[in-house]
Amino acid sequence: MVKVIDVGRVVVKVLGREAGRKAVVVDIVDENYVVITGPKQLTGVRRRRVNVNHIEPTDKKVEVKRGASDEEVLKAVEAAGLADYMRERVKPQMFGITASEVR
Repeated sequence: MVKVIDVGRVVVKVLGREAGRKAVVVDIVDENYVVITGPKQLTGVRRRRVNVNHIEPTDKKVEVKRGASDEEVLKAVEAAGLADYMRERVKPQMFGITASEVR
């Protein structure tokens, strides 16, 4: 399965303390890492570099440019009408198992 991860893609963190929270990809570092942001005031996910294996892309995408600030991402999310969707937490699942089963 090929993950489609591009700038502006809404993703769900599946591992770590922010597991189950949604974020937006704002930059692609290399084939293994991307920079995401919630932004923090919307979803609680701060801007950080994450491994692509720790996120799952959704079918949603917002129009942001590469390296967009948190304020620009927040405006784009609200303009796309996805603010409520972004606030919702999901039960993280990765490869058919939940994050709690990994421990």
